[in-house]
Amino acid sequence: MSERTRRERMKLDPVEMPERSADSRRTDFGEVNEGYTAELAMAEAERCLFCARPTCVEGCPVGVDIVNFVHRVEAGEFEEAAAVISADNSLPAVCGRVCPQETQCEGACGLAKKGKAIHIGHLERFVADYARDHDHAPAPVPSPTGKRVAIVGSGPSGIACASDLVGLGHEVTVFEALHEVGGVLAYGIPEFRLPKSIVAAEMDQLRARGVRFETNAVIGMVDTVDDLLSVEGYDAVFIGVGAGLPRFLNVPGENLIGVFSASEFLTRVNLMRAYVEDSDTALIEVEGKAVVVFGAGNTAMDAARTAVRLDAASVTIAYRRSREEMPARTEELDHAEAEGVRFETLVGPVELHGDDDGRLTGVMLQKMILGEPDADGRRSPVPVPEQIREIPVDVAIVAIGNTPNPLLLRATPDLEQSKWGTVVVDHDTGQTSKPGVFAGGDIVTGGATVILAMGAGRRAAAAIGEFLGSSAELEEELL
Repeated sequence: MSERTRRERMKLDPVEMPERSADSRRTDFGEVNEGYTAELAMAEAERCLFCARPTCVEGCPVGVDIVNFVHRVEAGEFEEAAAVISADNSLPAVCGRVCPQETQCEGACGLAKKGKAIHIGHLERFVADYARDHDHAPAPVPSPTGKRVAIVGSGPSGIACASDLVGLGHEVTVFEALHEVGGVLAYGIPEFRLPKSIVAAEMDQLRARGVRFETNAVIGMVDTVDDLLSVEGYDAVFIGVGAGLPRFLNVPGENLIGVFSASEFLTRVNLMRAYVEDSDTALIEVEGKAVVVFGAGNTAMDAARTAVRLDAASVTIAYRRSREEMPARTEELDHAEAEGVRFETLVGPVELHGDDDGRLTGVMLQKMILGEPDADGRRSPVPVPEQIREIPVDVAIVAIGNTPNPLLLRATPDLEQSKWGTVVVDHDTGQTSKPGVFAGGDIVTGGATVILAMGAGRRAAAAIGEFLGSSAELEEELL
């Protein structure tokens, strides 16, 4: 660690992440951000003030010891930094790329009040990539406890839960409905933001620690949660199936050919590998077509930027509020705009038009103004009377959020649900109304972030560990 004083550190300039030019990256699915070199990472780590009360750790949903790992990076001890991160985060290469650090750890950084926060996410990505490239050994696992846990869903919450449980010595099997593991990480985030090789490497780390994966396993169709407990003999179940049922606009014409949910669009591109160069995969045709995306969150940006890379003639984001209210990360908004995505704000779709063959040809957009704040504190869009116009559109992608898929919940009627169709749990433990069954992530909260889902998975893992310990003690007493 350098001998710089706190005042000297505060004067150091932030080290920005190198990225490919917009003209280059918009033509392929290669990663946009290029990552730090060792020298850049050490220089950025040198900006850390090593606060006595590290508020950045308080801002991290999984509680990574950020000060310790940044200190290790500054000293050039990258393997040690990787060990610090992996003690709390089972998906560091993923989180370093897709988590909204600006509202979490970096938002809570002491430097954020007087300048620009430490780029904690960039440093986490560097350390994770370094560890992978240097064959960093996975954390050891203790002796088997003899207890078995089923994880339903291989997304962020399920993976975090599985990682912690196998670290306690329990036998863990993860059930994934699709043919590739990773959940939303594999099929919901485009290659240019999160390469599939990164997700695969993280899954391989879990396999090396003993986690088993079963794909094409739709819990709720053949086996149910009750079957896992009573027939398959699992001692506990964690449900982390996310929120995969898309919301739609509920306007006339939404059933026309050429209208898709963002979930379907991105899943087709990812699982059918349309991101591979010269791919001839048959999927949603957008080449040479006018595309409009409804919504302005990260998923909307992912869909819009994917359409750009599939050679759409034009791509427009249509949003009911202004640019300032857009919920997507600032980086994603800037990247989309630089890549040629057009933003049309203060408009809302009221009707979709098609031709005689039932194919989408246009959308009627209602002019909006911002009224009073809604329940979330954002100003509500209010229609302007008689200000509606039509724009020509060939493909419409709806990216206005998701709700839980009811399949598993219908097959488990004794799980208490909220009025929104989410599973009701104890916030601190993830315990559901069903004994031995825990849940976390988007199936509980609705659509949220990767790291928040991971935090829920970790809390549930700790609670499951206690539950299984209590069960073991009871069995000993009975014997």
